[in-house]
Amino acid sequence: MHAVCRRCPINPLDPPVGPYDHTLGPPTAEFTLVEYGDYECPYCRAAVPVIGQVRERLGDRLRFAFRHFPLHELHPHALAAALAAEMAALEGRFWEMHDAMFAPGPPRLSQDDLARHAETAGVPPERVLWPATRKVEDRVEAGFNAAVRSGVRGTPTLFVNGYQYHGDVTVEALTAALEQEPVSS
Repeated sequence: MHAVCRRCPINPLDPPVGPYDHTLGPPTAEFTLVEYGDYECPYCRAAVPVIGQVRERLGDRLRFAFRHFPLHELHPHALAAALAAEMAALEGRFWEMHDAMFAPGPPRLSQDDLARHAETAGVPPERVLWPATRKVEDRVEAGFNAAVRSGVRGTPTLFVNGYQYHGDVTVEALTAALEQEPVSS
């Protein structure tokens, strides 16, 4: 089985990365990596330094996008964290909030923690807490539904150059998958 199956029509990224996404790297980058993640997921937390090293290795050749897939039935703080990140995005501080919530160590995502993360990210704390977060509930729900359409069932789920990735989450494996020559039809 290939790490990225380009011959199979199943599990393409839907919708493709666009202006509504939270991205790092140039929009014209040669490669694109998308993560559907959950701020409370231990596997997503473990993937953060790996993705950071892949980004460092590929530099401007890579565009990285993070999309929310809060598994709120397993992780009671996941939805509030996703909403907080989206509220920070309205302040132009998505990545600062994202990084604060994914800081090393166990997840700290209670309402008090989210308020502290907001301060760290340069966002007024009341902006990232309920009831203010009702403003972005539809965005998080729409993203969740798009994830389901793309075949996402757990976190982290990665998409490499538009197709779901099924390999190991290591710097070497992800870099190789991103740099893989396209398979001709």
